[in-house]
Amino acid sequence: MALTQKVKTLIEEFIDNETIGAVEKFADTADNAAGSVNKIAAMFGYSGDFASQDEQKLILSFKKNLKLLIEKTWVEKSDVALKEQILFKLETLCSDSEWTKSYVDFLLILNDAVYLMFGQQTKSEDFGEYSLRIDPEFGIFWAYVKSLPQPTDWPVEKCRNAVLLGMYFLANY
Repeated sequence: MALTQKVKTLIEEFIDNETIGAVEKFADTADNAAGSVNKIAAMFGYSGDFASQDEQKLILSFKKNLKLLIEKTWVEKSDVALKEQILFKLETLCSDSEWTKSYVDFLLILNDAVYLMFGQQTKSEDFGEYSLRIDPEFGIFWAYVKSLPQPTDWPVEKCRNAVLLGMYFLANY
């Protein structure tokens, strides 16, 4: 993870170095090994082999939870159009089976959704630290999201794993 030392120190209070290493390896290399994926999934609360989870059920849970979160987020008048745009993109994302495209769309949706929830704070350099302090689980998830490269030339299966890992967290948040 390309994190500030402050954020890395905070994350180390909640997750072990082996898991941090798995995230770094997954995000920065061609690694798509089940071991790394399972470590990241465990960091988000999943136990077992992540490849064995029910993909369709996961996508549906993710869609319901994120839609509810977006719908219940109060926004300024200037952000109403963004809120509607996110909900539209969410529908498209959850019906698209092209994982390479979904990867890019997923990251864009998350950035916009988090902006709706936290406002301008998300644009500051210390948002990672802020998110860890207000909600360590979310802060760790956000560090994972921010560690993912944009754009990427990853193979389809790795894009799929990156998206499904993020979906798992949000489906259960």
